[in-house]
Amino acid sequence: MSSGGAIESDLTTKARIRNAALELFAAEGVSAVSMRAVAARAGVAVGLVQHHFKTKEGLRSAVEQYIVDRHAAAIGSVPDAGNPAEVAADRDAAVRRMFDEHPALVDYMRRSLLDPGDDNHLLERLTELARAQVVERRSAGTASTTVPVPDQVVRMMVRQLGNLFLQPMIDTMWAQLGGADADKPLLIVRTAATLDE
Repeated sequence: MSSGGAIESDLTTKARIRNAALELFAAEGVSAVSMRAVAARAGVAVGLVQHHFKTKEGLRSAVEQYIVDRHAAAIGSVPDAGNPAEVAADRDAAVRRMFDEHPALVDYMRRSLLDPGDDNHLLERLTELARAQVVERRSAGTASTTVPVPDQVVRMMVRQLGNLFLQPMIDTMWAQLGGADADKPLLIVRTAATLDE
């Protein structure tokens, strides 16, 4: 498997195909990966990939939905009880742990979200997930209703995804400067105001 690591070892044939696609898309980009390559990586016939996902676009959509579902599960793993700022921080930490455990997701997201030529809907899906979380917290009385929802959504997304995109730049600069790995700075992104304001 790739250095991104296998996502899970559970797996139904459909999930194995999706995970193979995720790893290949993360490593090479969606446009560079054929259905045949995905089939070979998953150890199945290309017809089985087409049976489950129809097209490469269907396969990409399944990969992106899986990423959104993992993100939602990480957020949902933190109870919505207690100090709102602590809940928000715990949810951000849960998302970071999920990314640490699934490097292929991180690689795919970096490639997908930073490539303006890649026509996909992952950012829209993640933004909708964040919006739903904010609206739910506002309804439950655990987030401010005086701050506009868009502000809260953007702040949440920046806190949860900012490290994903900026840490590689820090790593590259640190290596160029000859810094010791043990001393390498770890970026933690905070916004000027928190979700619960």
